[in-house]
Amino acid sequence: MTTTSNDTLAFYRDNAETYAARDRKPPTDRLSAFVARLSPGAAVLDLGCGGGHDSLHLIEGGLDVTPCDGSRELARAAEQRIGRKVEVVTFQEIEWNQRFDAVWAEASLLHVPRTELPDVLVRVHRALRPGGLLQASFKAGEKEGHDRFGRYFNYPSATWLRTCFEGAGWSNILIEEADGGGYDNQPTRWLHVTATADRAIP
Repeated sequence: MTTTSNDTLAFYRDNAETYAARDRKPPTDRLSAFVARLSPGAAVLDLGCGGGHDSLHLIEGGLDVTPCDGSRELARAAEQRIGRKVEVVTFQEIEWNQRFDAVWAEASLLHVPRTELPDVLVRVHRALRPGGLLQASFKAGEKEGHDRFGRYFNYPSATWLRTCFEGAGWSNILIEEADGGGYDNQPTRWLHVTATADRAIP
């Protein structure tokens, strides 16, 4: 783990209860569009599930959800919300091989250090069955940095991010931009990425 990753995990460790209990409204439009692209009962990895808000929505949508988070404390909080086990796995520890039909990564991969993102995207790709779907979101920017809580963000541009996805073997990459906010209550330009794993990666 890098220092930046450890700093970010420390924030979620120390603030897990408050972070998980906040009044967060899941992105229902994008969640519904994601669910609509999958078959009932599809196996979905909620990567970096946080407090479990989105996992609960996906479970209620009839999907077979495996929630995971790099923070043990957040994982325990999510378990209380969704009533099922949450795996404790960091991005760099992902070892699943063609296990899932889709991955939901809402505001999670944005914490992966830039130098490690290509490898992590390969790991996520490998976790999907051929034809599997990824939905991920990032805070847009031009260079990596930290927010006022000390959390690391990779802050990519759309062009830089597309290059990373292409290099990791992803297909049908679509990046949509939208304005919004976040936990820090600051205006945020978001990059919403959908991509497919159309071929197996050994």
